[in-house]
Amino acid sequence: MTGHSEKAYADSLPHSVWPADWIRRSEPAAAASLGISLYDLMQRAGQAAYALARNAYPSRDHWLVLCGHGNNGGDGYVVARLAKAAGLQVTLIACEGARPLPPEAAAARQAWLAAGGDILPANSRWPASVSLIIDGLLGTGLGSAPRAPYDALIEAANRHSAPVVALDIPSGLLAESGAVPGAVVRAAHTVTFIGLKPGLLTGQARDWVGQLHQNALGLSGWLAKQPEQIQRLTAEALPRWLHPRRPCAHKGEHGRLLLVGGDRGFGGAIRMAAEAALRSGAGLVRVLTHIEHVAPLLAARPELMAQALDEATLRQAMQWADVLVIGPGLGQAEWGKNALNMLQTSDKPALWDADALNLLALNPEKRQNRVMTPHPGEAARLLSCSTADIESDRLLAVRKLTARYGGVAVLKGAGTLIADEQGQMAIADVGNAGMASGGMGDVLSGIIGGLLAQKLPLYDAACAGCVVHGAAGDRVAERQGTRGMLATDLLPDILHFVNPEWAK
Repeated sequence: MTGHSEKAYADSLPHSVWPADWIRRSEPAAAASLGISLYDLMQRAGQAAYALARNAYPSRDHWLVLCGHGNNGGDGYVVARLAKAAGLQVTLIACEGARPLPPEAAAARQAWLAAGGDILPANSRWPASVSLIIDGLLGTGLGSAPRAPYDALIEAANRHSAPVVALDIPSGLLAESGAVPGAVVRAAHTVTFIGLKPGLLTGQARDWVGQLHQNALGLSGWLAKQPEQIQRLTAEALPRWLHPRRPCAHKGEHGRLLLVGGDRGFGGAIRMAAEAALRSGAGLVRVLTHIEHVAPLLAARPELMAQALDEATLRQAMQWADVLVIGPGLGQAEWGKNALNMLQTSDKPALWDADALNLLALNPEKRQNRVMTPHPGEAARLLSCSTADIESDRLLAVRKLTARYGGVAVLKGAGTLIADEQGQMAIADVGNAGMASGGMGDVLSGIIGGLLAQKLPLYDAACAGCVVHGAAGDRVAERQGTRGMLATDLLPDILHFVNPEWAK
């Protein structure tokens, strides 16, 4: 999966992501930049996929190649021809369409037939000896659920015991969003061509992509000259934001952070956020919480300053603080509402999470100096839609959040998205399924708040915080696996990643 167990793969992928429709529109210009045709580009794609499949599965000697009625199918015809030329047994099943094949795919199909290959119809029985499946059914232009006969072929591939290598993207996965509107191929490997697409890194991608590979088809130089669309972030990016401290640094240089939350019964949330802020390097961290949590919090983490939340302590702490974090364990009762109303009068940089966002959804207001960190359910409330709407197009959702509420939005999930009002966007390609547990969002809020206190700009703090958070989770997973991971398990590893000069 992306970002945890496949370190060599994750570190080998490029750090730029391109909208799939932009890549499709740009292919003619890209090919022309090399002085080659689109058919030549298809040959390169087929060769790259063939080489990967042969390297990954050298002993699999009967390949089933599934070809759709488009250029993704054209790539499949090239793979089939190369495999046959190498002496492998190849069975090719193709879906026919009412329209003619695109010229490049038609030429690849003809080359397969000229090499002595056969084409079986979509309803053909699969040979019992098939040991590897090549998925060339549907490519990056798909915008809805696969229809017959594609859906039946996808389901048959998923039932089969042979591993699947997907060409460009697993058929049925939407390349722009990572959404899954219907049947989708579960690939063991996916080799994507030219550039990474967002749908391979966010949404439901991790359930279907398997090990991800990218081949630029000789276009790396051309891509480097294009304006970057979306950043792919890993721990490699951390030195960009987090520099070694000067030897004579003092705590006052590293910010005064105020965290507000932890209503009765929810003291754990504010404690985790506050401790994560300390671990991320904030100079001074102050907590205002329900009086019943003050003594336990100080006993557990004496480096914190903690007081009971009331109007007087909040007013004084707001003047003292450089940065504000509100939301972890806040609740939606009058206690939390009153605190949020007071904090809204401040113009200091702030992070809003959890119930602060649920309360914001009831009374929307826009501001530029805020980071919001919603999960999909909170994002749905903020945008007055369903969680399914959010997950159907996460990139659109995060853009809508910044347009409606201003500042920086962090849409959490597998492939967390970070966006700002100026159009910057990043995908945090870190984290793992073990992080789907209570308290992880509180830890993230504390990390980002701590980085804001250290004077990182809002967008940079959000990007760095998401990477630190996910990378710490990945480090925990490498030691002990994912099931049973606790949010507090991340706290010691935060220290490792906020000091990237030591993270080797």
